[in-house]
Amino acid sequence: MVKVKTYYVCQSCGAKSFKWQGQCFECGQWNSFVEEAPAQKVSGLKSGINNGEIVKILNLGQIKTKTHHRDKTEILELDRVLGGGIVPGSVVLVAGEPGIGKSTLLTQLAINNTYNNSKIGRDILYVCGEESPHQIKRRIERLVLKEKQKRNQNLQFLPETNIENIVTTVTSLKIPPKLIIIDSIQTLWTQRLTGAAGSVGQVRECSNILLNIAKKTNIPIFLIGHVTKEGAIAGPKVLEHVVDTVLYLEGDRQHDFRILRTSKNRFGPTDEVGVFQMTDRGMKDVLNPADLFLQEDKQAVPKPGSAVICSVQGIRPMLVEIQALVVSTQLAMPRRVASGINQKKLQVLTAVLQKTLSLPLYQQDVFVNVAGGLKLQEPAIDLGLCLAIASSLKNKPLPKNAVCIGEVGLLGEIRKVSFMDKRVKEAKKLGYKTIIGEKENDLRQVLKYLN
Repeated sequence: MVKVKTYYVCQSCGAKSFKWQGQCFECGQWNSFVEEAPAQKVSGLKSGINNGEIVKILNLGQIKTKTHHRDKTEILELDRVLGGGIVPGSVVLVAGEPGIGKSTLLTQLAINNTYNNSKIGRDILYVCGEESPHQIKRRIERLVLKEKQKRNQNLQFLPETNIENIVTTVTSLKIPPKLIIIDSIQTLWTQRLTGAAGSVGQVRECSNILLNIAKKTNIPIFLIGHVTKEGAIAGPKVLEHVVDTVLYLEGDRQHDFRILRTSKNRFGPTDEVGVFQMTDRGMKDVLNPADLFLQEDKQAVPKPGSAVICSVQGIRPMLVEIQALVVSTQLAMPRRVASGINQKKLQVLTAVLQKTLSLPLYQQDVFVNVAGGLKLQEPAIDLGLCLAIASSLKNKPLPKNAVCIGEVGLLGEIRKVSFMDKRVKEAKKLGYKTIIGEKENDLRQVLKYLN
């Protein structure tokens, strides 16, 4: 095979070089050179702009809308995030930190469909680049009971990382697979480029090849991708533009819950969230997140410093407990320590409580934690956070079966939040009768719940 000569292009200004440069000699950007293969010249065409073909132009009335057929994954939370199931010919990128459960989730996808003999489950090809087939089989033996393992014989493995070999193998099969899983995209490499597997050029080129295969054969492809220390998907940003759906698997490895979010979906909504619980049998669907984040006895007496809030993750309301501890400080400058919420939000709301309600927090250390390890960022948690701090300072609990919903402004006003009706409905469905913030519009009015 003739080796294609490549060159390096700066992704900022487009400068070209025949060898890699640490800093661009044109614009001065660091680490911006990416290896690229030159475009192949097609023989038999004359130079000029009149070499193309006439393409038919369609009017809007001539275009017929199509309803995308979806195949169920047999995983309820994954179907929810995908918009109802897998669209044939789609490319889905599943990203997350190492060890968060990406391979486990997609292994369960393959197991469930081969076991249940669903429409996509008769032949599934698992391209294992990071692990050997023996390692994946041991994982399957851990996830699946022995009496069910005999039903998963249609799951096929391809231990290969060269993209040309993978494409040739897939296209040569008499019966094409119904689903392809790539674990992971950072391990694939192409012979067209000289860079190592996982480099920007290799990831971009391999993802484009897989995209063409998915569209031509109508086979859905799942890609596993890693993230950097900053939380972004490793590789070029174009990888997120190429695929049809981008899913992020998040969670703290010290806790057993995982949250699957979608940041891009061409065939469904981007505001759905799936919740899983990591067990020794793999990822388990959590249909009622309150059971996971509210591990308390509703019959027990409420404790000072605890407040239940209703947070919306995507369009899904979840009841979560916020805990606050206020103690006398021994330092010249009191501490404000937050876990699960933004540190600056805690400082701002502490100042609002001190100014509006005249609470002596300037002599107190304030520690705040979101029970269960969940990270919250939306403004609807402000009221619950303020009441948890005031409850701990006054050593008086909030009323039993009360939930706090509302945004707190700098002047102490309580503002309404989005999806208010949905939050109230979810709280009342779970037995919370008192909705703090539904009728009040000022922090001074909610102090009556601490008397």
